[in-house]
Amino acid sequence: MGWVAAFAVVALSVILILLVIKESLIPRFIDFVLHLDQNLKSIIQNYGSWTYLILFLIVFCETGLVVAPFFPGDSLILVAGFLASSGSLELGLLLGIFISAAVIGDAVNYWIGNFVGPRIFSKKNARFWKKEYLEEANEFYEKHGGKTIFLARFIPVIRTFAPFVAGIGKMSYGHFIIYNVAGGIAWVSVFILGGYFFGGLSIVKNELSLIIIAVILVSIMPAAIKFLSRLRKSK
Repeated sequence: MGWVAAFAVVALSVILILLVIKESLIPRFIDFVLHLDQNLKSIIQNYGSWTYLILFLIVFCETGLVVAPFFPGDSLILVAGFLASSGSLELGLLLGIFISAAVIGDAVNYWIGNFVGPRIFSKKNARFWKKEYLEEANEFYEKHGGKTIFLARFIPVIRTFAPFVAGIGKMSYGHFIIYNVAGGIAWVSVFILGGYFFGGLSIVKNELSLIIIAVILVSIMPAAIKFLSRLRKSK
């Protein structure tokens, strides 16, 4: 099963790269994210009940594939909750689908890291993947793993790489799955219920695009601050 998962990740990486190069998807992708409400309404109209499967796949890819950290997560769940408040989508079904996608995605990511990691770090001529990095990751996750997995849910990009690194670092799966489930439930609940309960406010309806941008900026702020701090220390 491990090699199948690894092959699937490589194949998806190649497909995504080719699509971006051939179809110039970056501008379209940005437009899709910034106008999620309109685009999601269009998906609902065109695909009906299949919309739930599409939403599942997007969140699964964002959490389960290290090549897809740019997929919408926070904003998508928030807008889905907003549309559920107007009756376009069913709240209970969305909760089940998003939580399942988040938990399964992290689990798949963990096992990919668990399978791929030892093979990368075992190579003597590996330039960027040194064995001491693996040992450091293992020690870090043994000490802070649960908290990291839980909190990473709320930080884009970090959310995608945390379970992968946990698998590489040999964090025990029994320890990982507890925080995976707890983090998945907390993350989905915060954003979907936030969208659902605040979706009826006029300011939310009129300024949803700005709210989406604000959510994205606030979500990436901790990672950006951490990166700038490390950059300053290295200098």
